Amino acid sequence: MAFVHRLSTLRQHSISFSRHLIKTIHWKVIASFCLFLILVITTLLYIYQSYSTEKAKQQKTSNQLQQVQKEFLALKNVDQYKRNETLQATISAIEKTYKHAVSVYENLLDLKTQTTNTDDFDKLFAQSLSLLSQRNYASAESDLATLSDKISAEQQKIAAASAPSVNTSNAPSSNNPPSSGYNRQTVTADTGTFAVDIIAADLNSTRVIVDTASDSDCSNNCPAFPLATYASRSGAYAAINGTFFCPPEYPSCAGKTNSFDTLLMNKNKVYFNSANNVYSTVPLVYFTGNSMGVRAHSSDWGRDTSVDSVIAMQPLLVLNKQIVYGDSSDSKFTNKGTRNFIANKGNTVFIGTIYNANMTDSAHVMQSLGMENALNLDEGGSTALWLNGSYINGPGRNIPNAVLFVRK
Repeated sequence: MAFVHRLSTLRQHSISFSRHLIKTIHWKVIASFCLFLILVITTLLYIYQSYSTEKAKQQKTSNQLQQVQKEFLALKNVDQYKRNETLQATISAIEKTYKHAVSVYENLLDLKTQTTNTDDFDKLFAQSLSLLSQRNYASAESDLATLSDKISAEQQKIAAASAPSVNTSNAPSSNNPPSSGYNRQTVTADTGTFAVDIIAADLNSTRVIVDTASDSDCSNNCPAFPLATYASRSGAYAAINGTFFCPPEYPSCAGKTNSFDTLLMNKNKVYFNSANNVYSTVPLVYFTGNSMGVRAHSSDWGRDTSVDSVIAMQPLLVLNKQIVYGDSSDSKFTNKGTRNFIANKGNTVFIGTIYNANMTDSAHVMQSLGMENALNLDEGGSTALWLNGSYINGPGRNIPNAVLFVRK
């Protein structure tokens, strides 16, 4: 009985301990779970707070970018931006009008070599300069355009009036050039009828040379002589002005007065502007023995010194009896005036002047005369043609180079 009683007591103690242990473990599990839950919640809160912070940063950045965008757009409307835009437009207007003014002024200078009656043109030019000084660019441009048209019309009027009278008494009608010596004749071409002064020379008895005022390349303040000086010092019996160049009275020629930039070999076998014309497309003619040769581009020519002379000019009018000159928008080519040339027909070489002609007319006259090749020479105020001690026309302005006929 005592044993049974003890066993029963032990069992009750065991049950009581088990219940107590279970209760203890249960609260520990609950406590652990709660701790874990708190940790998860804390972590989630941290992540959320971090995410919220990053979102806030992103939103802040986005807002800043939008603000910059607004400020940039606003900048376009502030005075400084508008000033810059206005300044750019002003510079552009000044540049355009200045270039136009220089071009018109140089045309006016050319007109002054033809007539002294330029008071009305001078006043209109002065008026355009006044408008330019007042920043009234549109009105200045309008006046310059009007002046340009008036100068062109006056030049063509003078060219027509100054051309030799076209009648059989002093300019017989003939499309055949002289075989030698000088002739004034009327030539009928596809584009009209023109008076022509022409000098012919047989290359078997005449040597064509080019003389220069400078002994070597010159880029500014270059020497220049009258055509008669070149003829006299070289013993030439005939001569004509040579290449385009920069007259000292032209504003655009400041810093390069009396210079020319095309290829040339003078009578002393000195090449001019050689380095500048390695890739040049400017045509040239050369003389050697009893013939005249042509190169459509200066770049096709070496630096041969065995020939008598080389002169590059433009445009080439006729090549192999075909007109090669195309139309141009340059008023210096389209206006009527005197046109000078050097050409050949077999072993005969020709120099001369065509009156009251534009460049297209000049090309057609050359073809009508049966020229095999013909090259344009400088014209306008530089025009000068000389024969046996006197000018046929000219003397024109002083020039940096000239084409000469000397006897062999």
